[in-house]
Amino acid sequence: MNEPLILDGNKVAAHIKEQLAVRVAGLAEKGVVPCLATILVGDDPSSATYVRMKGNACKRIGIRSIRVDLPSSTTTEQLIAAIQQLNEDDSVHGILLQHPVPHHIDERAAFEAIAIEKDVDGVTTLGFAQNAFGFAQYPSCTPAAIIAILDYYDIPIEGKHAVVIGRSPILGKPVSAMLLNRNATVTTCHSRTNGLPELVGLGDIVVAAVGKAKFVKGDWIKPGAVVLDAGYNEGNVGDADYEACAERASAITPVPAGVGPVTIATLLKHTVDSAERAAAK
Repeated sequence: MNEPLILDGNKVAAHIKEQLAVRVAGLAEKGVVPCLATILVGDDPSSATYVRMKGNACKRIGIRSIRVDLPSSTTTEQLIAAIQQLNEDDSVHGILLQHPVPHHIDERAAFEAIAIEKDVDGVTTLGFAQNAFGFAQYPSCTPAAIIAILDYYDIPIEGKHAVVIGRSPILGKPVSAMLLNRNATVTTCHSRTNGLPELVGLGDIVVAAVGKAKFVKGDWIKPGAVVLDAGYNEGNVGDADYEACAERASAITPVPAGVGPVTIATLLKHTVDSAERAAAK
């Protein structure tokens, strides 16, 4: 096999942000500043890092970022009340509840409290349903990032067999729906799927989204397949064994600098989309 095409997420994200900067400047001329509110409950250091990264990304292209820090003792009712306040604030265009929240909180109830027009991370059941039907304004950001990478590099989806390993409601399931809506034939697998290596070996496009380091082995990959690794695990490794998979793949995303940067750029895009819709009302 020749060296695979490296699907450079930083390059894709930079392209998205360049376009957003122009749109943000256009909104500024109308007196509108796109605004993303991020809610962090508790003091999980990884979550705090993610929130800070998202805030910095907003700042760099002129998006206003509000950070709402709540103590780990916050109740479900108190969290929902904080979300309702942001729903009612016309200056806020997107709401992101950083996952995970403390165990005593009903996370699904909190997600459902986010107004659909501000659900820029695609976490509500209504947003999920709209995505399945193919008309979501804001699909979940990581699945949307995976599609954006394929499109940026002109990798065909229609007619291809896509194998998705993972079934989470904000990654595996929605990306399966998005690929299906783009006329791929989709097999959705998970860590308990019988005969998983053989199924993965059928994939022209393989999405690794199982949340386990180096779970997808190189000899599972069909020669010439495209591998998109949506995992991020301790030690800066993805869900696919990168070196082994790269020996057989025609194209592959690295970890880091693959899907991750495009996920954040997609979140910014959805926030700007929401601001433009609000400004047009």
